[in-house]
Amino acid sequence: MTQTALTGLVTPPRLPQGTLRIVPLGGLGEIGRNMAVFEIDGKLLIVDCGVLFPEETQPGVDLILPDFSYIEDRLDDVVAVILTHGHEDHIGAVPYLLRLRNDIPLVGSQLTLALIEAKLQEHRIRPYTLTVEEGQVEKFGPFECEFVAVNHSIPDALAVFIRTAGGTVLHTGDFKMDQLPLDGRITDLRHFAKLGEEGVDLFMSDSTNADVPGFTTAEKEIGPTLERLFGQATKRIIVASFSSHVHRVQQVLDAAAKHNRKVAFVGRSMVRNMAIAEKLGYLDVPSGLIVDIKNIDNLPDNRVVLMSTGSQGEPMAALSRMANGDHRVVVGDGDTVILASSLIPGNENAVFRIINGLLKLGADVIHKGNAKVHVSGHAAAGELLYCYNILEPLNAMPVHGETRHLIANGKIAIESGVPEASVILADNGTVIDLRDHQADIVGQVEVGFVYVDGSSVGEITDADLKDRRILGDEGFISIITVIHRATGKVVSGPEIHARGVAEDDSVFDDIIPKINAALEEAVQNHADHTSHQLQQVVRRVVGTWVNRKLRRKPMIIPVVLEA
Repeated sequence: MTQTALTGLVTPPRLPQGTLRIVPLGGLGEIGRNMAVFEIDGKLLIVDCGVLFPEETQPGVDLILPDFSYIEDRLDDVVAVILTHGHEDHIGAVPYLLRLRNDIPLVGSQLTLALIEAKLQEHRIRPYTLTVEEGQVEKFGPFECEFVAVNHSIPDALAVFIRTAGGTVLHTGDFKMDQLPLDGRITDLRHFAKLGEEGVDLFMSDSTNADVPGFTTAEKEIGPTLERLFGQATKRIIVASFSSHVHRVQQVLDAAAKHNRKVAFVGRSMVRNMAIAEKLGYLDVPSGLIVDIKNIDNLPDNRVVLMSTGSQGEPMAALSRMANGDHRVVVGDGDTVILASSLIPGNENAVFRIINGLLKLGADVIHKGNAKVHVSGHAAAGELLYCYNILEPLNAMPVHGETRHLIANGKIAIESGVPEASVILADNGTVIDLRDHQADIVGQVEVGFVYVDGSSVGEITDADLKDRRILGDEGFISIITVIHRATGKVVSGPEIHARGVAEDDSVFDDIIPKINAALEEAVQNHADHTSHQLQQVVRRVVGTWVNRKLRRKPMIIPVVLEA
């Protein structure tokens, strides 16, 4: 039987000497927030530390972080943070972790560390970093780590093979097996085979595309589509993608150069990341191709390409602001907008809203649904099966994906010969111990969502978000009433103010006598009443009336003062 996450909190036992403990703090049951903690002999190793982007049900939230509370009182035991690649869902939470201890060593490839260093500079943190390459072996306390080249939608991605006294773990990070990558750097299956011969006790593999049959399409197949679209466009072209998708940007630059167009980067993160990629040699930019966005108005429309952020419908990103008419770039009739990315689950409505907005402005919108303008950066089922057969792991723990992805990956593991009892389907907070080549679930610790809202981190709760949803969907009503302390008679009010409930506040005239009567009755029946009790009386009367009369459930804020 497959090992599945425990229901409810189960305190894990004391960790025996020589046993490796793994606790995922994010990335399981969700797309993003990837973070796993490895512990042995009193020391901790972290692999990835990413963010999750909010959904529509989380209004006002900028980012969602992993819950660091599991390690917060043990930060001095952390020997390193290994970053598998430079996407936000793997590095975005590093600044918030380093606020707690700023000298934790960051380990990763050249591009990955360059991206996180630029991000940390904005947070005024100067990290200690160690640059590693594929094939390199480094020791961090009781952890010996060997790095393996893997192919992804960003250059310089690495898998990590972790050797400990408790056993060995291969963590893939995000990867695919593109056999003809733009940079010529393929997933090193020969290295995988070598590790398989040594023995992989636990295989933690990317699950994002585990429910997709076959093999992921090669990135280079997008090039001809982009060239065709660029050839057909008669006005400006706006391409939206992730700000770290260097390979996708490279193909846009190539198509622009071929069709004699200039390219301007739009969005702070896009400008920053592409400058880093060009400086380090990961992005080949023909001379004179890039122009500053301030100068695009001096060029004819048929000579302009804008490479923009906002492909996921982020409200403050450039493309969203263009669709809302709130950006210096004004989208007009005949412009071509290309969404060169996939839809992250939960972002569908926001993206479709942008598409509709752009169509209303007269733009031609090209996306994955009507043209081959995106391929995934994650291994499909066929590629995962290859990996299982090459590695022959003794235990498997799917990571990085929603529940359906984890289950699909687990089934592939079983089909390849991993014993069903050795396949672990975990949740965030599940505690797994590895010893004597056997991995077992031994507990479940509490991990929650940590919301970043403006400058506040972790101060916003789920209850606060519920209140925001009510305010946004149902509106609010405030009722201010003054009563005479001795007689209980209403001497002022009730004053009723409403927003988002009814078109005209006069609709509430009918409820005023009911509020007065309820308050006077409450005072007469309960001589020792409190202001809070009277406020609850008002809330019940107004809530019942509004629900019955207006079919709404607004937030009700009663204030009862005694004179």
